[in-house]
Amino acid sequence: MVYASSAATYGEGELGYHDDHEIIEQLHPLNPYGISKNEFDKWMLHQEDHPPFWAGLKFFNVYGPNEYHKARMASVIFHSFNQIKENGKVKLFRSHKAGYEDGEQLRDFVYVKDVLEVCYWLMENVNREASVVNGELTTHHSPLPSAIYNLGTGKARSFNDLVKATFAGLDLQPDIEFIDMPEDIRDKYQYFTEASMDKLKAAGYTKEFYSLEKGVDDYVRNYLSQNAFY
Repeated sequence: MVYASSAATYGEGELGYHDDHEIIEQLHPLNPYGISKNEFDKWMLHQEDHPPFWAGLKFFNVYGPNEYHKARMASVIFHSFNQIKENGKVKLFRSHKAGYEDGEQLRDFVYVKDVLEVCYWLMENVNREASVVNGELTTHHSPLPSAIYNLGTGKARSFNDLVKATFAGLDLQPDIEFIDMPEDIRDKYQYFTEASMDKLKAAGYTKEFYSLEKGVDDYVRNYLSQNAFY
């Protein structure tokens, strides 16, 4: 079993962004979505009976093809592309927190192709050895440790970087306008997320992740610009 958790479980990151099971009971997500994901993580850890192998993946800021159905919740890249095509500029939220300049809010943006690579890797690397015991066929699983894992790049980048990469994918110079963040989300907004990826690497995952620039360029040039919806 491989299921989707979320970096939203970390709230403001007061306990860091480490996927240690010990801190899950202490996390304080900022919204109902994050709360629901954290409640399922806690439920999973409390079960006595599990699948032979399971992994909960704390997705960080995922972007990439086929997110158009998410409407308002689609990535900033998707919305930026459409704003550029319509108005030639992109609107980003101003910072309302000391220590962060406008557009310099930091998130760990991960390309959906990397998310899929990890999901497939988890499924393919659980050893399945069949044997006959007392006349019955049994299957033995492991050696990957069942656990909750972070799934980001391990490198926080700014929304300014994200939008500049979107403009670059269109071969245009950036034009960014800053607007006030709606008051109803200001106290629920994460200004920094960065996945600790040590646990997944220790489990044996070694493939390099897309850089922000390469991932956005692939998404913009080969999907958004081509109206490639599937």
